[in-house]
Amino acid sequence: MPDLANERVDHRFKALPPDAEGLTVGELAAQRRNLFTGGFTTPVLALSAESVEHNLRLLETYAERHGLAFAPHGKTSMAPQLFDRQLAHGAWGITAAVPHQARVYRAHGIPRIFLANEVVDPVALRWIAAELDADPDFRLVCYVDSVRGVELMDEALRAAGATRPLDVVVELAAGAAGRTGVRTEAECALVADAVADAPTLRLVGVAGYEGTMPGADGDLVREWLRRLVALAADFDKAGRFDPAVGEIVVSAGGSEWFDAVAEVFAEVPGLSLPVLKLLRSGAYVSHDDGQYRERTPFNRVPEEGALEPAFRLWSQVVSRPNPEQAFTNAGKRDAAHDLHLPEAQVVRDGRTGEIRPADGLTVTGLSDQHAWVRTEEGADLEVGDWLGMGLSHPCTIFDKWQLIPLVEADGTVVDYVRTFF
Repeated sequence: MPDLANERVDHRFKALPPDAEGLTVGELAAQRRNLFTGGFTTPVLALSAESVEHNLRLLETYAERHGLAFAPHGKTSMAPQLFDRQLAHGAWGITAAVPHQARVYRAHGIPRIFLANEVVDPVALRWIAAELDADPDFRLVCYVDSVRGVELMDEALRAAGATRPLDVVVELAAGAAGRTGVRTEAECALVADAVADAPTLRLVGVAGYEGTMPGADGDLVREWLRRLVALAADFDKAGRFDPAVGEIVVSAGGSEWFDAVAEVFAEVPGLSLPVLKLLRSGAYVSHDDGQYRERTPFNRVPEEGALEPAFRLWSQVVSRPNPEQAFTNAGKRDAAHDLHLPEAQVVRDGRTGEIRPADGLTVTGLSDQHAWVRTEEGADLEVGDWLGMGLSHPCTIFDKWQLIPLVEADGTVVDYVRTFF
């Protein structure tokens, strides 16, 4: 397993102090530098140490309270340090979307992976077979959503000489116009039949993802979740699950509807085997100041708690050409912009270091390396000030930064989170 603390700091990692060149990440972290006065260059992305810990604890207790197992989607952060903390906070395993992500996970010792896609690439399947054969304690579960996919998987695994069957779950599409997945229960049965005929595969459950359901609302999501639960019960009644599998997997749940998942999964009937009710929300670790601030289920169930946005992007005002405009040095290369523009939140005074609300400031656009900021009359902002911005959509924030300072409320950098995209 790679030792991330021994990686050398150099030009690959933007925003880190130039005078830290050659130090290991662990040595730099031990110096506990201040984000604002410790030699960091702008723009610099910071991750709140307190908010990350709060969010980890909140989802751990939420899952426990509702009897859910938890395999958070690792594609959000691709950060093994965060995976380790998620596992320490009770996660069953980590979810991946593509085989490359699973390779990253295995390189860092993740023992259980839920791969939420059908894998038909023979090279990837050969690697999966080798990993399963090499480590009897490693478990990987992946989707199947077509008879042809099952045929391709079986063919590749046979060619690879796989000695352990690959655990699979039939993916039920979230509606007729959903993303991937089998559209009807009758077709699900055909896919399950194909799995039964493939000695390299083993059916262990059903799954799907409600987050891309067109026109999704609470009623539609719950209706689909009940179909998913009923599909598991029908498969069980038909004897499709070998008792040797030990448990039946029923899995769903992104970061927008896990309250509906908890509600409907509580209705799972008694089956012939224990049921692993597996939630896969991933964005909760950092939360955000846009997409998930607006859509988190905790808005609907405030008595369950509240997540905290953990990201803040600090950039510096480099131009103030007129009273209505300012430009900072962070742009599309630094900030997520696929769903919302950054949100101006606070200003750190370039003269005094005082931090104040970003009153009268609005980010109106991004160039590659600049943020366009509208400044209302009387807005207090000058060249050299630092603008702290909230960001939206964790999945496209993490991937722009390879090494992210983990910062305490007073500005002390206590660690650095390494990403692998």
